[in-house]
Amino acid sequence: MDVINWLQDLATPLPALLQALVIALAGAIPFVESYFGSVVGVVVGLPVWAAVLAAVVGNWVCMFLLVTLGAGIQRRLAERSRREPSRGQQKFLRMFNRFGVPGVSLLGQWVLPSQITSMLMVGIGASKDQVILWQSISIVLWGAAFGTLAVLGLTALTSI
Repeated sequence: MDVINWLQDLATPLPALLQALVIALAGAIPFVESYFGSVVGVVVGLPVWAAVLAAVVGNWVCMFLLVTLGAGIQRRLAERSRREPSRGQQKFLRMFNRFGVPGVSLLGQWVLPSQITSMLMVGIGASKDQVILWQSISIVLWGAAFGTLAVLGLTALTSI
């Protein structure tokens, strides 16, 4: 992934505080988010707790702003659109109807970035507060899981 390599090259020579800032900004990038942001933070040398915290904060702030500021726009656009939902939209609606806000928030990371998923859920009528709550839980869990995996992977590599 070119973005991941670019982020590592950007953050590596910086002092720890600026590295954390780069990781927080990385967390705000769709498809990097808290999970890859945590990995980049660990790889550049931040302690796992700092890498996860920075990536989670960046991802969460971006998601929160998009949900609170963009939800109204998304909902109005959805109301104006009278056309048949696309295949992707139909797939998302089936997933939402099956798993609800908690399931889409926790599992949706495999399909779409949290920023897009959260706006789609609010756009189809999900409670903004529920979306923010479950996306927050998801962002923390995914960031912590990938940060831990990064530490375990680096430990395994250095012991070889």
